[in-house]
Amino acid sequence: MMKLMSSAPARIPMYIQLKTYMMSQIQQGIWKPGDKIPSENELAEQFNVSRITVKNAMAAFVNQGLIYRIQGKGSFISDSAALPLTPFEPVESLESCIAFLMPRLDNLYTANLLTGIEQELADHGYHVVFKLTHDRQEVEIKRLKELTQLGMKGIIIYPVEGETFNSEILKLTLGDYPFVIVDRYLRGLDANCVSSDNFTGAYEATKHLTSLGHTTISFLSTAITGTTSIEDRLRGYEQALSDAGLSIEYRLRLILNNHLSIYEQIKQYMLDHPDVTAIVATTSTIGLFAMKSARELNLVVPRDLSIVCFDNQEKSELSEVPLTYIDQNETNMGREAAKRVLSLIQNPIQERSILTLPCQLIVRGSTVSPNLARS
Repeated sequence: MMKLMSSAPARIPMYIQLKTYMMSQIQQGIWKPGDKIPSENELAEQFNVSRITVKNAMAAFVNQGLIYRIQGKGSFISDSAALPLTPFEPVESLESCIAFLMPRLDNLYTANLLTGIEQELADHGYHVVFKLTHDRQEVEIKRLKELTQLGMKGIIIYPVEGETFNSEILKLTLGDYPFVIVDRYLRGLDANCVSSDNFTGAYEATKHLTSLGHTTISFLSTAITGTTSIEDRLRGYEQALSDAGLSIEYRLRLILNNHLSIYEQIKQYMLDHPDVTAIVATTSTIGLFAMKSARELNLVVPRDLSIVCFDNQEKSELSEVPLTYIDQNETNMGREAAKRVLSLIQNPIQERSILTLPCQLIVRGSTVSPNLARS
């Protein structure tokens, strides 16, 4: 059962999440010795965090001798920066390594997942190897081949968006190699999966809005088809509308094109649908862009427009109106995925299952009863 909370639970500090990302850039060879790295302002903007958060993360790498600063020029990767598989310990053998294959590492959601995985594996004497697919299935196939051939003890896979499954994942299901799908399940595939309860999360987000009196509620998301987490969120949204006696209208659904400006798409949608009083956004990024679009259109959040999103970003906490959101506790999700793959390493012959983790609705300042006088 989802629990209502007036404030967010304790989470992994943002600077630790950012440190995880920065270390992965070094490990992947993306940041090489001598390279100038993004400025504090650029990293703060990229991750939607405060500059002080970036300063804290950067200071840790300076203290380790991995980064050095030149007055007036910026920060650079030190020549002494090796490419270890974990931030602090050398790896003696790939027999102690478990891979985490992920689409990208440019957001705090993935950083939270990675933090949880690394913590759980480290507690059991394992190291984590990070590999990126850049949300491309052909890269995912290539990386899976490489990792299994290298002799990794197991793999945790965060699939690319819109994917049912690829040939390499299908091959893994036919054997007893330890692997776990995280963030979602793959429909029609017999595999161990760990994800949050996306249906209930979206249901509770929408129910929260209907209970406040909203009747015209839009659903804003990235591509739906093939991504079970988004599909389940749409089902939860529609079920909550139905249970509230509201009709399900296709016009209230905005599927964003990743190749176009999210901000401009949302702003135009709001102009075309002035009767909308509330939004359910499938990511915090979409929620923040919805807030920005509302401001540009002289709409006041939450007086004129209520917003609920999935996941939290530090920037939304620091904004004038903190977003009401669905907390998936990604760090715990990462830990559970790591626990599952460790269990499979000990005993590969187990019944396969989908572990669905509860979400929490965190009510903050972006949702109130609708302004019936809105024109």
